Amino acid sequence: MTLTLDVQQAAAREWFEALRDRICAEFEAIEREAGSDASFDYLAWDRTDHDGSPGGGGVRGVMKGKVFEKVGVNVSTVGGAFNPDFAQTIHGAAEDPSFFATGISLVAHMANPHVPAVHMNTRFLATTKRWFGGGADLNPPIVYDEDTEEFHARLRAACAPYGPDVYERYKKWADDYFWIPHRQVHRGVGGIFYDHLECENDTMFDRNFAFTRDVGEAFLDIFPKIVRKRMGMEYSETEKQAQRIWRGRYAEFNLVYDRGTTFGLKTGGNVDAILMSLPPEVVWE
Repeated sequence: MTLTLDVQQAAAREWFEALRDRICAEFEAIEREAGSDASFDYLAWDRTDHDGSPGGGGVRGVMKGKVFEKVGVNVSTVGGAFNPDFAQTIHGAAEDPSFFATGISLVAHMANPHVPAVHMNTRFLATTKRWFGGGADLNPPIVYDEDTEEFHARLRAACAPYGPDVYERYKKWADDYFWIPHRQVHRGVGGIFYDHLECENDTMFDRNFAFTRDVGEAFLDIFPKIVRKRMGMEYSETEKQAQRIWRGRYAEFNLVYDRGTTFGLKTGGNVDAILMSLPPEVVWE
């Protein structure tokens, strides 16, 4: 299971695991505030590379509670070699299929339809190139402009030190990426999405790693505030049913278009961890 990591790889893995611990602790604190004793169940998994050698692994964390109907917070650190066909689709892997990847992936589906669902993912990959990617986006069944503005404002603040156009570029990237073509709708109210922030030297690694950490900190700062603001609101069965229908769109995107889902399945990841993003209860009408 153990992979030999260099300094950059180890630093990225350590950060993602530490962020996982802080996020899970905050989400459990919210459950306590709601009078629930729900907590995360963790399941470690090992990955075997296609040639039978150890390929790393990860930990799947899932909690089902009073506020969080289902939330998954996963971390993984994997490595080995892509199969030749899939390698052609990965940045820097066409010439050499060897790879390393570490990251955190989070999806929260909320019990109260007034509380937005959310997705957050940040990662570090190495092929013949090294880069960071990730982002966060808000997915409310019932849209509150105030929540949308607060979420985007916090992400804008995280982007600001890295250039005057960074937020707008990554916001547009999210708007373009989280689009469901066959429905002609966006998955939610957006956020930011970025990829291929290349680390050609230590200076670039430090800058892009700092940005990725700031994205994680921004998420941990703003999302719990939105949850606490909405989680006590009353809702009707009509609103709950509307949430179930909306969740169908979310599931369609993740199963048909999401690159992270494809990456996990193509690299032999843990299926339950990969599909933890799917909502607990959903309908199609």
